[in-house]
Amino acid sequence: MQLILFGPPGVGKGTQAKILSEKFSIPHFSTGDILRIATTHGTPLGIQAHNFTQKGELVPDIIMVGIVGDELTPERIKNGFILDGFPRTVKQAEALTALFEERNIFLSKVVNLTADDNELIRRLEQRRTCDDCGSIYNLGTDNIKEGDLCPNCGGALIHRDDDKRETIQRRLKVYTESTAPVKEYYKIRGVLVEVDGIGGVKEVLNRILTQLLLK
Repeated sequence: MQLILFGPPGVGKGTQAKILSEKFSIPHFSTGDILRIATTHGTPLGIQAHNFTQKGELVPDIIMVGIVGDELTPERIKNGFILDGFPRTVKQAEALTALFEERNIFLSKVVNLTADDNELIRRLEQRRTCDDCGSIYNLGTDNIKEGDLCPNCGGALIHRDDDKRETIQRRLKVYTESTAPVKEYYKIRGVLVEVDGIGGVKEVLNRILTQLLLK
């Protein structure tokens, strides 16, 4: 099973990807994590990416596709994979398709999780991130209250700037303008399935499994 989880910020892609990864014993690749690892390890593409991010610029598509390709090694993805947070543009999607064809990788489905903007803003405003280990919690759904420490490592839980209302609204606007068209790209290719992302984690998971004909 080779999956891409798609959808706007705050829709729950990361949460569902981790559950599916454990359930089917296949690796979960988060674009943000991949980029951080490549940068930290100082890989050739990671160094190039770092040069752009340091200047506050977007990492070019060709570099991002290369970084993702470096992670999708035959040994790691022999039983399948879940890709979360990539591609973000049609150009990236086209480049990823070319990479898959070159390596004889068959994409099973692209799961598009949906939710209205008001719900996404509410979720993201309640999100808190551990300043040490990066674990993410939600004041509305997790047993966490303002001022608590991270249950995982004891680090401080912070409200990131990109999880504040004005920034969230800008992120959603960018998503609509540049990332949402990727949905049409995969719809035309016949691999897109739509899943309502509003509801409890288990409820949304069951919807995904139903769409994948695994339940």
